[in-house]
Amino acid sequence: MREKKVATVGQIYKNNYSGDKPAILFKDERVTYAQLDDKVVAFANLLKSKGVSKGDKVILNTVNSPEFLYLYFGTVRNAAVVVPINPMLTLEEMKYIASDSQARFLVIHEGVMMKQGLTADALSEALGVKVILINEALTEEADAAARDDYDIVTDGGEVSTFLYTSGTTGQPKAAMLTHDNLVTNAWQCVVNLEAREDDVLMCVLPLFHVFAFTTCILLPLIDGETIDIVESFTPKLVISELLEKQVSLFLGVPAMYMVLVEAGKKDIKFPKLRTAVCGGSALPVEIYNQVRETVGLPIIEGYGLTEASPACFFNPPSGTQKPGSIGTVMIDIEYRIGGENDEALPAGEVGELLLKGPNIMLGYYGREAETAETLKNGWLHTGDLAKKDEDGYVYIVDRKKDMVIVSGLNVYPREVEEALYKHPKVKDAAVIGVPDDLRGEKVVAYIVPKEGEEVHSKEILRWLKERLAAYKIPRHIEFREDLPRNSTGKIMKRMLRG
Repeated sequence: MREKKVATVGQIYKNNYSGDKPAILFKDERVTYAQLDDKVVAFANLLKSKGVSKGDKVILNTVNSPEFLYLYFGTVRNAAVVVPINPMLTLEEMKYIASDSQARFLVIHEGVMMKQGLTADALSEALGVKVILINEALTEEADAAARDDYDIVTDGGEVSTFLYTSGTTGQPKAAMLTHDNLVTNAWQCVVNLEAREDDVLMCVLPLFHVFAFTTCILLPLIDGETIDIVESFTPKLVISELLEKQVSLFLGVPAMYMVLVEAGKKDIKFPKLRTAVCGGSALPVEIYNQVRETVGLPIIEGYGLTEASPACFFNPPSGTQKPGSIGTVMIDIEYRIGGENDEALPAGEVGELLLKGPNIMLGYYGREAETAETLKNGWLHTGDLAKKDEDGYVYIVDRKKDMVIVSGLNVYPREVEEALYKHPKVKDAAVIGVPDDLRGEKVVAYIVPKEGEEVHSKEILRWLKERLAAYKIPRHIEFREDLPRNSTGKIMKRMLRG
């Protein structure tokens, strides 16, 4: 095992690799490690001159770009706390986060602001923050800024980042992640994904999300690899980038992998691509099989959550990979399938997945009761129901809160969804429970047919009756053109519940 490189988040890229080696590829731009360091130092000094100081909360609202990195690292060099947010958030949603995080600054891309028809003055007044615009003028200011190389973080246990949970249930909460949380998890990913120093890793996932930031930015930078940053996910662009930039490691969510499947059907090959990692939400076994069979690409499914920085499990790239499993636990992380009193359950039994390790958050900002409930008895309670096999491979059965109870019997929506995905005419599916006077709850399925296919409820019911017990069969099926998803591709089931 290679030696772990220890640093704060703001210095994670400072290692012994050649300054001339490319750290970032972005469109036609090539940024070496030496240039990355110069930019980070410049932006750190610029932010300091604008008043950013230790403990300040700084909302970062921008698209995928090198500037995201410069601003992120520059902020934490000042021992301030970065609060990355989705550029698609409305003014009201930004107000909530600004208030909840007690932010002092909003750093926002001028184009993002203008798309919403807002001005800097209007944002400053509405959010109660100082606004810094990301534009050409800011870049010129950074070029002229001082180059005092500093990092005023004195303890890796200090909070570096607030990451708001996806908000699939309830109000979003800010998970407090420390420098040590993120740096440790980045190195855990290097080891468990068997990353190599000559890898070129594509970052097309949204950078404000922890899956992208840890695995697509911190992982390659701590190991001296090269990042190909893609601004947004469009099929043609992703295919061309995979080929032209000679990408060897791709990370995506399940919906993205269908693009690779379609490319494989057209006999498009990716000779440099050696590993693909899937996260963000559960990977249907049918999509897993299609990627391996059509593209001939090893696809590694894993598991993580914002509160854990996020990665915790992966199927081993060079070891046994089990379809439908999230794999084995990563180095330096403990896990348990917990019973009602958090006691460890044996293989084959379903319980809540509990986690412990140096990557686990400090807690939720300003929410002591919810922190105590989530970090109870020394374990992070994930809210996911899981089971393990005799080899230690773990399988997510469902979200604890998503489980449907029909006449006292447990129905796990993912099991029904997996059966639906195997139907040749089904492109996408989501299963929820809704109240029922007779049974307590009933199962409801939402289905998106494949393009050009016509499918009826009776056909789906016949298919399911051959594969599932009667109490698991949906009592209602609704066909839709698409399903509501958040920015990382996860289906927003609360929107289906209405």
